[in-house]
Amino acid sequence: MSQKNSMKTPEPPKLLTEVELELMNIIWKLGEGTVHEVIENLATDRDLAYTSVSTILRILEQKKVVTTTKEGRSHIYHPLLSKADYESRAVHHVVKTVFDDTPLKMVKQLLDQSRLSPSELAEIKLWLRKKEES
Repeated sequence: MSQKNSMKTPEPPKLLTEVELELMNIIWKLGEGTVHEVIENLATDRDLAYTSVSTILRILEQKKVVTTTKEGRSHIYHPLLSKADYESRAVHHVVKTVFDDTPLKMVKQLLDQSRLSPSELAEIKLWLRKKEES
């Protein structure tokens, strides 16, 4: 077996902590960013110290969720995990752990708890029709 086939990228954690996800949402939105850029994009009522943001980004790097390149004195953080992949992993985790591995239970709960516009309902119906055809 070749070395390339035997090497496997480590799986990122199932779910990120709340603050890790907060910072990842900024990195995903920016595409990449320094600690200063992440701080600048925090919610206006959110007060995180530079050292806290830096530490959390280093933790995300250790978890293989971001990678970093050095540019001058700054580190630029780049996502290794796409937002879509994380959303998929998070939904799978919630379905499995909260809804007894029954997606229908989650869908019913979402529909019961959400106020959907007519256009959103039409889009859901379209997705259901596509799913039936596949």
